[in-house]
Order: sequence, then C-alpha cells, then structure tokens
Amino acid sequence: MSATRVFIARLAGCGVFDPAGDRVGKVIDVLVSYRKSGAPKATGMLVEISGRRRVFVPIARVTSISAGQVITTGLIDLRRFTQRGQEVRVIAEILGRKVRILDGSGSASIDDLAIELGKNGDWVVSELFLRRPKTSASPFARGATLFAAWEQVVEEGKTAEGQSAQQLIATYSELRPADLASALLDLPDERMIEVAEELDDERLADVLEELPEDEQIDIIAELDDERAAEVLDLMEPDDAADLMANLPEERTEAILELMDEEEADDIRMLMQFDEFTAGGLMTTEPIICAADATVAEAMALIRRKDVAPVLAASVFVTLPPYEVATGRYLGVVHFQKLLRYPPHERLGSLLDTELEPVKPDTHISVIHRTFANYNLVALPVVDDENRLIGVVTVDDVLDHLLPDDWREEGH
Repeated sequence: MSATRVFIARLAGCGVFDPAGDRVGKVIDVLVSYRKSGAPKATGMLVEISGRRRVFVPIARVTSISAGQVITTGLIDLRRFTQRGQEVRVIAEILGRKVRILDGSGSASIDDLAIELGKNGDWVVSELFLRRPKTSASPFARGATLFAAWEQVVEEGKTAEGQSAQQLIATYSELRPADLASALLDLPDERMIEVAEELDDERLADVLEELPEDEQIDIIAELDDERAAEVLDLMEPDDAADLMANLPEERTEAILELMDEEEADDIRMLMQFDEFTAGGLMTTEPIICAADATVAEAMALIRRKDVAPVLAASVFVTLPPYEVATGRYLGVVHFQKLLRYPPHERLGSLLDTELEPVKPDTHISVIHRTFANYNLVALPVVDDENRLIGVVTVDDVLDHLLPDDWREEGH
C-alpha cells in the first residue's frame, strides 16, 4: 500500500523501481524547495543508478512510496544530477539544523522530517522530528525528542553550515567508504571538509583512500600534524605515500616524524619511486609466510579483519625475515589453492614459481599487460637481490587505467 506520509531519513537507501518491478537504483536524498509562505515542497529525489551515476527524479514521476521502495513512471533523465539554487537536500543539508520553537520552550535540532501528499498531488513538509539539547555531560546521554509542525518552528540558519556534521555522519553511518566518499563529493567544499574532520580517524583514513587527489589534499591541509599523522598511519602505505608526495616537503617530514616508525619507513621508501612504476604503485603489506608454514597458518593470516580482500587472495613465500624487505623471494600460493589442501600441508610444496616478479622500476604499461595476460590479482615486486619489497594489486592498476575524474563521473 502506498504511503501518503513518509519520513525522509528512512528513505535513504530504499530501492527505486519502474512500473514493471525492475530495480533502477536507490534513493540517496530528497530535495525540497522553500516557498515564500508555508512549508517547503518536495521537488524530487536524488537517485543512484547503475555505474554509481546520480540522477534527479522529479517528484511528479514518483507514483508510489511504500515500505522500503519507491515506484516511478520509469522515465528517468540520465543526465548527471546538478543541484539548482532554490533546492535544498534534506539529508545532506537540513537534518541536524538548529530550530527555535515558537512556543518559547527553547531550541532543538532536526533529526528527521516528514513529507505528506496533499490533495493537489504535491508532497509538502508536514512534520519535524526534533531533539532537544542534552542535559547531561555523559557521552551516552541524548536530548528529549518531540514532534512539531513546520509552522511551529523557525530555523536559526538556512545555510549548509547550520547542519550538524555529526548528524550527517550518523545518517551516512552504514555507507561503505567508496559510497561515503561519493556523498562527500556532492557537498560544497567547505561542508565536505567540515564533515570529514568530524569522522573518526579510521573512517577518515578509509574515505581518503577513495577520494580524488585534490580533495585529499584539501582535507589533510585542515588537520593539524598530530591528527594527520594518526590518519595517514591507518591508510594503506601506497595511498599514504601518494598523498604525502603532494604535500609541501617540510610538512611531509613533520608528519613522518610523528608517525609509527615502521609505517614512516615504508612511506619514505615508496616515495622514492616514480608514480608510474611498480615501486610507485605497490603496497608494502602483503601476506608473507615461510616455506614450512602450514595451510592452516596461512589461512589464519588471511582471516584477519584488517587484511584487504585483494591482499587476502595471495600468500607470498620467502626466506627470513618475513617483513619487507624480506629474505629471498621463493614464490606465491593462491588462496584458491589453499582451499584444496589439508590444513597440515606445507606451503613450500604448493608454490607457484611461474609468476615472474617485477622490479620496482618496471613501467606501468608493462604491469598493465602482465595483469591482463595472466589474469592476476597481485604481482610481486623484488629488488636486485630478489627480496620481496611489495606487491602491486589490481585495484591500484585500475586506479591508473581509469581517467582522473572517474569518481566524479560515477555520480
């Protein structure tokens, strides 16, 4: 049954379907337009369709809104979404704004708002779900909630800065880093930086890895050296090295001095290589084992939560030491092969020695062809003494194959 009144925050992520029932995308946000009198009127929805492209669906083309889904007429303009001056995004810009309640009882912030279908077919903001300021210093305390009609409050500010960054982060809490990065790119520059600064260190590190270079630099520029060091410590070394290569030399050195010594050494090593070589592309944190390690031991390393899926696909076998730069490189064992052998089997008997490692100065064009020819996920990089110093992974290869603005084109 189609609803005639819905709360916007609950629409985020809902599927969008055509009349035949085929899914065409998901709701990212709802746009409203302020009017000279009365409550704002919904103008449409920001919808993410295939390829992570974001398009605008006018509210007139929405025929039904029900639990977990939105039905449209099926006619969607595939042009990339651009926000018009009079439109405001509810989730990105309104939730969290401060309002003053006209009955004199004080102020509150907007936690959610409802739009209601009128007799003339317009969807109009009908009710606000508000939260009072908390009265306790406890980090777990939350203010009391109440409902109010739009006419019962007045906004204390109608700019994006009026919205609580924490409120926006809470709304996006379930997004994957790549999707959160796309959401940040949709915001005005100042707003993007404000929200990024409010993310915890680990979340910010994940998001920075997904953002274009210019936005990475803008955000790091607003962090003090201590926090920048904490965040860069949590990033993949190759991503951190790429970012730091674009910072002023003095600041780079100051941040490196504050970082974990091993992480800083890895980044210094990576920064000495040209961007378009194996050394410039590689990460220094592959899974490395001894030849007499067992399948069970290798699987235990793969299962670690902090291991990226692309690195969990291969175990590299070397002589000691087992951290880069390792002892002599012996070969690789692919995850799929580990699944076919008993837990006690030694890795030395399972080695793939046909995959030739590359040197750090190998040009990116050679790496592209090698990945394509052999359907690789990761390619080992060794120095002149045949010691493993890193691996190039397929996600880094894709980053260089795609155009510089591929993130922006995807939404």
